[in-house]
Amino acid sequence: MIEAKNIEFSYGKKKVLRNISVEFDKGKMYAILGKSGSGKTTLLSILSGIEDIQQGQIIIEGRLINAKSAVDYRKHIGIIFQSYNLINYMNSIQNVIMALDIVKYKGNRKKQAIKHLEQLGILKEDMTKPCSQLSGGQQQRVAIARALACDSCIIFADEPTGNLDSVSANHIIEILQEFAVKRGKCVICVTHDESLANKANEIIHLKDGKIITNTN
Repeated sequence: MIEAKNIEFSYGKKKVLRNISVEFDKGKMYAILGKSGSGKTTLLSILSGIEDIQQGQIIIEGRLINAKSAVDYRKHIGIIFQSYNLINYMNSIQNVIMALDIVKYKGNRKKQAIKHLEQLGILKEDMTKPCSQLSGGQQQRVAIARALACDSCIIFADEPTGNLDSVSANHIIEILQEFAVKRGKCVICVTHDESLANKANEIIHLKDGKIITNTN
């Protein structure tokens, strides 16, 4: 489904990714592991079209992604940001509906938003509060609900369990697994969470901008 070929990336003179070639399939959850500075988040940003490709190719279902096509491509994927990227003065429902508006979701958008917020454990009385009044863990779950509600074929997640307690984290891992295995999505997670990595179908280890192992 996704093929990265010979990806190279630098910030100034600092080489961050070195000749990365890797493939991702539908129906699987992937965990990208590595120490801070190994290039994990940069790789995720390039795969998701947030960061422009400097060298190499990203091919999605046979379609080459470039600066022009990336704009449309980003409308058809789900991204769970480590920093949440919520609109703080809006409530949870409004944040999810806005994402559904972008992908032109054809069903009842409010119903779809509430369904996924409930699935992620957001109480109804909290759904109508501005996101600025929610805890970090709640905001993380809203960000995940926003990405999953769009029913995209590909979900990118940067530390999706990073601000959650172990019980909530396990619940999120189960939901991401379900999206991948039961719903046939491609779920790609950057993580330090061993519990998430252990549940992934494949693990990609990065070190100094290179893939050192790719295990399943």
